Amino acid sequence: MVGVFECIMGLLRLGWLLRFISHSVISGFTTASAIIIALSQAKDFLGYSVVRSSEIIPLVKSIIIGADKFSWPPFVMGSITLAVLLLMKQSGKSRKSLRFLRASGPLTAVVLSTAFAKVFHPSSISLVGEIPQGLPSFSVPKKFEYAKSLIPTTVLITGVAILESVGIAKALAAKNGYELDSNQELFGLGVANIVGSFFSVYPTTGSFSRSAVNHESGAKTGLSGLIMGIIMGCALQFLTPLFEYIPQCALAAIVISAVIGLVDYDEAFFLWRVDKRDFLLWTITFIFTLFLGIEIGVLVGVGVSLAFVIHESANPHIAVLGRLPGTTIYRNIEQYPEAYSYNGIVIVRIDAPIYFANISYIKDKLREYEIEGDSDAAIKRGPEVTRIHFVILEMAPITYIDSSAVQALKDLYHEYKSRNIQIAISNPNCDVLLTLTRSGVVDLIGREWYFVRVHDAVQVCLQHVQSLTDNSRKQPSYLESKSSLFQRLLKQRPDDLSLSQLESGNFSQKDESSNLEPLLSKKP
Repeated sequence: MVGVFECIMGLLRLGWLLRFISHSVISGFTTASAIIIALSQAKDFLGYSVVRSSEIIPLVKSIIIGADKFSWPPFVMGSITLAVLLLMKQSGKSRKSLRFLRASGPLTAVVLSTAFAKVFHPSSISLVGEIPQGLPSFSVPKKFEYAKSLIPTTVLITGVAILESVGIAKALAAKNGYELDSNQELFGLGVANIVGSFFSVYPTTGSFSRSAVNHESGAKTGLSGLIMGIIMGCALQFLTPLFEYIPQCALAAIVISAVIGLVDYDEAFFLWRVDKRDFLLWTITFIFTLFLGIEIGVLVGVGVSLAFVIHESANPHIAVLGRLPGTTIYRNIEQYPEAYSYNGIVIVRIDAPIYFANISYIKDKLREYEIEGDSDAAIKRGPEVTRIHFVILEMAPITYIDSSAVQALKDLYHEYKSRNIQIAISNPNCDVLLTLTRSGVVDLIGREWYFVRVHDAVQVCLQHVQSLTDNSRKQPSYLESKSSLFQRLLKQRPDDLSLSQLESGNFSQKDESSNLEPLLSKKP
């Protein structure tokens, strides 16, 4: 059943769900798991039994309690084997001509330790012992009456198996510089479990320790797994008597030497320097994996990652824009302190899709910018006014807008209209513009208030602000006039003000037409 679930997920291309396992989670998870696996091998090094656990506290407690049973022979033999393995691995990494030493290290350790045990028969060193010969028998499941009751357990096993498999797979992919195909990974695990079910095997997943040993041996492709499977099958069929004298401490040394390379403290220091939030994620995953077990640790890590993603999505970055001196380019005034804004106009850029989860936050920020629009925090130019008259929304970064956001924009328009504030839209993409058109927002705001560039919107808004300033006594609100100011300004186009005059607040006539680029033509 686990295999069927995994195959279905792979065929439905649900591997994208695994993208939420961030690199910080993988690094913290692998580092803690490597420590736990290394400590779990202590029983073969120390010569006495240690409790089996995926948590560090029971392991350490068991090691300390049984210290009086410490045995020197397995410790010395295991330490020597570990030293030989590390020396061969380091030699293979440092020189290309000695690269074969890295791959032959585990085999060399097993052969030498087995020969020693065979010759001297040390009684204090635990051996592998007798292994049943032959392959598991083939059988076909015939009864499925318990299938329904096993579904919850199957889902849980599938989830944990996928998280662990993808965790080690991503860690090795990052170390070797290749991309992981999550859908292929899911399908491969599913097929392995389905085939294994005919031989009564346990649910198969990517082994952390064995994957580490495979990697440290120099394996590069999945062909190594196929060859290893063939060799293991032949060994189980014909060579099991040879494995009786393999010392357990030698096998423990192979596992420890492999997982040492997965301890990644350098990544933690790097994250501390680069991104404190990712460092926090690494730390949370590391601590939970270390103290509560591998399964809980990776689940908590993924959960915190999702929480960060949701928080970022629900609280997108929003910037107030200003004009860079001598250009028609508008940038974040916090990033470019020399950028200046205009009296009575707020230019806002929303750097995310707008949908139901973040629209309330966006509306709150727009109200905040409206209130702070006349503050002295930025350089101001243009006609002197006492309040905000225009809010320009730069929509170039917005890739999507949903129905909830559309309704919120309508509500925001009516709210602004009640305070004599006009919204202008700059550079929405095709999909966003189509949604706004179909929902009636384009006609509600007015087609004349949609522009290709922010600079075009600023020019028109500056002209309106100047007209409002000059006619404030005669006409309290331009929105109450029978013909819009935009239409009257179009008629006066030959006598438009120059932008430099509008910025300075000086009103003088000049024969100079502006080069505006309207986004939408008016309805005939």
